[in-house]
Amino acid sequence: MTIVPEHSYHATAIETLLDRAFGANRTQKTSYRLREGIEPLAGLSFVYEHGAAVLATIRFWPVTIGTATPGLLLGPLAVDPDWVGRGIGGAMLRRGLTAAAAGGHSIVLLVGDEPYYGRFGFRRSLTRALSLPGPVEPDRFLGLELRPGALNDVSGPVARAVANRSDAVNAA
Repeated sequence: MTIVPEHSYHATAIETLLDRAFGANRTQKTSYRLREGIEPLAGLSFVYEHGAAVLATIRFWPVTIGTATPGLLLGPLAVDPDWVGRGIGGAMLRRGLTAAAAGGHSIVLLVGDEPYYGRFGFRRSLTRALSLPGPVEPDRFLGLELRPGALNDVSGPVARAVANRSDAVNAA
């Protein structure tokens, strides 16, 4: 596998992949409200390259929980439909979570299927005191503590946070 950091020159291929994996209406989802106007975090956004093709992507975005608790919003994690079932998604997720932990992040949130993400430690029980800014199926709102207890006593709405320009995916 060739998992490499995302760069700005991957943007078109990523958008094409996301449309292919999730459909053109994907941007209407609540999680996209938390991403509008900001870039994914550099060092936490990766692509899987096979030759010149981008076959998978994972991105993380800064969010704030409640009044000031920092967190990450994972998503989307996408694998080209023709390549699903080969372990690429799991490898991408492990790479991203390892980078997030190494970068000192403590909380990761996502909207996804607990049967899939649960094997990586994501739990619905960790987000029961949190809310998203729009409709979402409650059972799909999941959290992961990269530092045990990071979500203890954390409650409130999840809002977008503005990353430092130096944190955004680089233009190389």
